[in-house]
Amino acid sequence: MPWLGLGVFQVEDGETVAASVEEAIVQGYRHIDTAAVYENEEGVGEGIRRGMERAGITRDELFITSKLWNADQGYERALEAYRESTARLGLDQLDLYLIHWPVENKFTESWRALEDLYKEEKVGAIGVSNFQIHHLETLLQTAEIVPAINQVERHPRLVQTELFKYLTEKNIHPVAWAPLAQGGIFNEPVLVEMAESLGKTVAQVVLKWHLQTGWAVIPKSVKKHRIYENADLYDFELNEEQVKAINEMDQHRRVGPDPDNFDF
Repeated sequence: MPWLGLGVFQVEDGETVAASVEEAIVQGYRHIDTAAVYENEEGVGEGIRRGMERAGITRDELFITSKLWNADQGYERALEAYRESTARLGLDQLDLYLIHWPVENKFTESWRALEDLYKEEKVGAIGVSNFQIHHLETLLQTAEIVPAINQVERHPRLVQTELFKYLTEKNIHPVAWAPLAQGGIFNEPVLVEMAESLGKTVAQVVLKWHLQTGWAVIPKSVKKHRIYENADLYDFELNEEQVKAINEMDQHRRVGPDPDNFDF
């Protein structure tokens, strides 16, 4: 799985998301992350096809992720939902399929369905999203396969130190959604000063921090120059003091729902 991907949460289906995905692939992105509930899988699929043609690449050079929505959880429905997602995307299979949220009393059955999809080689890898440590502990009591990744909210105001340590111990790779706190950290003085000293944007500094601290990232953008900037991360490094300064911005503060208290 490429550690840098394009996220498409809240990106309108149709030409908007198709153009964003196409541009990302042309600019070198190889990981695209969507979900059934985003209601844009058809547009993502169109963008994938257009991007591959323009970039001159084949399907096996891309890594495509989607997610099982809460209303589709449970064994039989999860299997159907996977088929529906691949059909909307126009793909034979996904490289990664995730349980989107830990729906109580359902996610273990959903996981059994994902395990069967994996065993039957209908999906490249399976994982979870928004799982806290106790959700994973419950899952692992009956799971035959350890989730490949856990995709959770993570940014300088929610560093997720304890969860990262647990995931590392279990060999579950962490992926950050809302890695820029949905833009909420762009005016932070510490980050602004750091970005100016490095000749980079605040977004680039924060995305680099994620990568250097062991997290994959899926920033969202529909703007051509932002898609480029978000991937232009490999000609600089943060030093130990800079990484520490960002870690110390942690306020355990979310911009999205709490996985222990959601009702959708």
